[in-house]
Amino acid sequence: MSGEFPRAGFWRRFASLVYDTLAIIAFAMLTVVLYLFAVQGFISLDVISLNGAEDVSAFIQNSNLLSGIRTALLIIVSLVFFGYFWTKSGQTIGMRAWRLKVQTLEGNLISWPQSIIRSVSALLGLGNLVVLVDFKNKKALQDYISKTEVIALTKEENRRIYSELD
Repeated sequence: MSGEFPRAGFWRRFASLVYDTLAIIAFAMLTVVLYLFAVQGFISLDVISLNGAEDVSAFIQNSNLLSGIRTALLIIVSLVFFGYFWTKSGQTIGMRAWRLKVQTLEGNLISWPQSIIRSVSALLGLGNLVVLVDFKNKKALQDYISKTEVIALTKEENRRIYSELD
């Protein structure tokens, strides 16, 4: 555990997750729009055809392959969102707002493999429920599995981390 800063509790983690969910929804919407344009482009170039579907959305919905690609893209967008922020500064947009930081148990930034393990093992945020019963360590399921911790920062430390990004 970081000696300088305490581990974050459930409610701050939850509030941060709400912020980040809103950001991910925006990225997901952009991803789907770009995907629709790409599929429409292939249709316009006669590379693929609608096969009787009334529009591009229905065509994607009816195709297991195209639906699978869309789902994979949305998962990748989420993994890249968290991975980028966690490996660059230890803070996502929501974590910055709530003065939280994810780090290794030694206090370093986490790696890409750790960020992917952490994202997947978070189980869409449900892993944070472990914090409610882990009074001693205040660690979530994803913290244990990825060997990380989430700490609560002071305003000054949060500002210092943010200013170092420039």
